[in-house]
Amino acid sequence: MDYAIIVAGGKGLRMGSDLPKQFLPVGGMPILMRTIARFYQYSHDLRIIVVLPKDQQDYWRTLCRDHHFDIPHTLADGGASRFQSSRNGLALVPDDEDGVVAFHDGVRPFVSEEVIGRCFDMAHEEYTAVPVIPVTDTLRHVDDRTGNSYTVNRKLFRAVQTPQVFDISLAKQAFNQPERDAFTDDASVVESLGVKVNTVEGNRENIKITTPFDLKVGEVLAQE
Repeated sequence: MDYAIIVAGGKGLRMGSDLPKQFLPVGGMPILMRTIARFYQYSHDLRIIVVLPKDQQDYWRTLCRDHHFDIPHTLADGGASRFQSSRNGLALVPDDEDGVVAFHDGVRPFVSEEVIGRCFDMAHEEYTAVPVIPVTDTLRHVDDRTGNSYTVNRKLFRAVQTPQVFDISLAKQAFNQPERDAFTDDASVVESLGVKVNTVEGNRENIKITTPFDLKVGEVLAQE
């Protein structure tokens, strides 16, 4: 059995909104609902786990009733960090389950079904998969101590997206570690075991909606 853990713990501070960003509407539908729907459209057999702060869960249930949103999913309590939230979601996956598990940002509602499929297929074959896209901006490396900087070859870099998909037993082993500052995403947790993280092609529209500008872009993407 395959799983998707959708982590939605944002408070909306950068959005300048009292409403957590995952609940803000895009194209008339809360962002988190759009995200869940993408995974359900990819596969109705996927077990979906949504990680939300405990104090947001009643509001989420009300939103689901108001929008007649009935895609099956299980709620897990959010933690104080992304690592803890992902681990809480993973705890709801049985230890003896055979399959793969995806970790996805709740505010990335425009991941394509093709990208989800590529990630799941790669993880089934090679245990790990992370979607990436080329970097289009010029990059400079800045030395924190001296302030000196220099241009680096952007062809050597990729921007990382989600879903990040892993063999379930591998993910369980990785998240059994103590949390570290070096864990900046779920892939870095798995990578710390010395495991190779495979990359697949992502999609440019798979933006993370965290600012008012992102919300405007999301409205355009929702119309398309």
